[in-house]
Amino acid sequence: MEATGLSKVVPDGASELVILDDVGFSVFPGDALAIVGASGSGKSTLLGLLAGLDTPSKGKVRIGGTELFSLDEDGRAALRGRLLGFVFQSFQLLPALNALENVMLPLELAGDANAPARAEAMLRRVGLGARLRHYPKTLSGGEQQRVALARAFVTEPKLLLADEPTGNLDAATGAGIIELMFELNAERNTTLMLVTHDEAIARRCPRKIRLAGGRILAPEA
Repeated sequence: MEATGLSKVVPDGASELVILDDVGFSVFPGDALAIVGASGSGKSTLLGLLAGLDTPSKGKVRIGGTELFSLDEDGRAALRGRLLGFVFQSFQLLPALNALENVMLPLELAGDANAPARAEAMLRRVGLGARLRHYPKTLSGGEQQRVALARAFVTEPKLLLADEPTGNLDAATGAGIIELMFELNAERNTTLMLVTHDEAIARRCPRKIRLAGGRILAPEA
């Protein structure tokens, strides 16, 4: 993935608010990159742009040889389905689906006839083999995030984007989730981009960029 000159400016009353200003960097297959910075520095906005969930005011994102914003919304969604996995702070599980169905969903959307077996195997890998039929409201926060990890990795994405994945968890549970995420990332040789305010988690990544006021400070790794 390569980001070039990414900027995001939004109206703010009579003026404009600059959220990101000329951000650019590259990540390579197998990289683990932490994006750090204070609240409001633009971290989550940057991740949304890299995923094509939002569009920049200017700049480009290239993923696997494709310029992301040359695609329409459906094209960007199709690319996400093929190449990207996501883990969010708020889990983003569908409450009407049980754990197995939540993990099956991206496989079913891709037309995978083996979705049930693959989803079950992934849930067993994250330690939830006994919770396949449980709905999100009956799972603890840590268990919900394990379901989210299973859903993110089950499609074997080339790139995993994680936005404060331990933000809603206590320290001990969060440490376990981070350990599992790095294990899965290493097993599958996925490229990882991790937004975090936790410096200890950021140090687990060989590379780190720090945002302040929507700009990248001098490289730290």
